[in-house]
Amino acid sequence: MKNIFILSCTLLMLVSCKKEEAKLPIDKEIAYANFGEKIEANEALSAKEMLEKYQTLKPGDTIDVKFKSTIKEVCKKKGCWMSMELADDKETFVKFKDYAFFVPKNADNSEAIVSGKAFMDSISVDQLRHYAKDGGKTDAEIAAITSPEVKYSFQANGVLIQK
Repeated sequence: MKNIFILSCTLLMLVSCKKEEAKLPIDKEIAYANFGEKIEANEALSAKEMLEKYQTLKPGDTIDVKFKSTIKEVCKKKGCWMSMELADDKETFVKFKDYAFFVPKNADNSEAIVSGKAFMDSISVDQLRHYAKDGGKTDAEIAAITSPEVKYSFQANGVLIQK
């Protein structure tokens, strides 16, 4: 009788341990919505690593790269461009290859991975004002744009946005 009791207690402990094991958190794969060419989420550079890549570029240089960061702003008219955060309060301006696809206009502050070509770009005052208008800036903010800028730019062939 004593042995049956010990055996029952042992089985009860084993069963309860199995239940606890099942409650351990499971690493879930992050779900992304894909835009443009299909790309994979793996091996993307961080925003800091991407800034380091940009700092090595000279005008006319282009590199093929994939990086992950936060979308800072999206074109509010069509979703035809976006800006993404880099390290040290820098950002990169992302357009989409051949104007072939757009991203959701409400994707601000979403995590994203972009794959394509990084380069330095000189942007005219007229183009900067156009982007500011598309971004929903005020007339005063648009009028304050008075000189061209050299920007970190990116032409994406594929984009993943975290769901």
